[in-house]
Amino acid sequence: MKIVACNSNVPLAQAVAREIGLPLCKTSIRRFADGEVFVEVQENVRGEDMFVIQSTCTPTNDHLMELLVVLDALRRGSARRITAVMPYFGYARQDRKSGPRTPISAKLVANLLTEAGASRILTMDLHAMQIQGFFDIPTDNLYAAPLFVRDLLTRHAGRDLMVVSPDVGGVVRARQLARRLNVDLAIIDKRRERAGVSEVMNVIGDVKDRYCVLVDDIIDSGGSLCNAAEALMKYGAAGVEAYVTHGVLTGKACERVVNSPIKMLTLTDSIPPTEELIKAPNIRQITTANLLARAIRAVSDESSVSTLFD
Repeated sequence: MKIVACNSNVPLAQAVAREIGLPLCKTSIRRFADGEVFVEVQENVRGEDMFVIQSTCTPTNDHLMELLVVLDALRRGSARRITAVMPYFGYARQDRKSGPRTPISAKLVANLLTEAGASRILTMDLHAMQIQGFFDIPTDNLYAAPLFVRDLLTRHAGRDLMVVSPDVGGVVRARQLARRLNVDLAIIDKRRERAGVSEVMNVIGDVKDRYCVLVDDIIDSGGSLCNAAEALMKYGAAGVEAYVTHGVLTGKACERVVNSPIKMLTLTDSIPPTEELIKAPNIRQITTANLLARAIRAVSDESSVSTLFD
């Protein structure tokens, strides 16, 4: 087994390598003056089981192209098997035709990864479960829920918690977390007037005097999550925290969270932190290194990955 780190999240790749007990594969990834990606794998990979760690986060297109070029380099180097480890799978929100003459970009990216040389995909908390079916190669979708459960039980043992889905589309994810914690579930009913703008309409469930935990897979602008927190406080919640897997956090998202009723926003390190995130007093990250390392080891050993879901 050998592990290659691309440039999107080097600290996470280093942490995963430490958990496994292997050094990162010596690789040079640089750009020509016009921005073209050039890759040189500086170790023999013939017959090796290769794992390439890369989140396709901002700048999304650069990091995606970088991953594709690395996959091609490993394939041409005669690697036995190549697993693309994508803690955050970009383009996942484009999983269906949202209108006439619009693309299904998640399927396009799946095709690109396969054609570039990926034998397998290992990712975490896909925005839509059906994206697994876009691939014609084995795809493992890990869940951050076990990490969230352990963190919540450590930080809020004995507190009267209530899990809340910030929209109807996230009910399945929220219900899974609520079942693991053995607590009640509430749902925010909202109407989105246009992209990036949401309006909270109603709270389904009695949240009065309950400590509410919002759970979601992605926070981008932060509008939906902050509006949901305000609605929960309006309906009498004792306090609001949020657990989100992927902290995209574009624009003034961090500022919006800081000024919101959210006491603490907990993210994973699937996307590296920005300066604004590091400085924010009510935003923190928990690591996924051990989870990813165990999944990589399971894939390499041909053992069960589903045991990691517990």
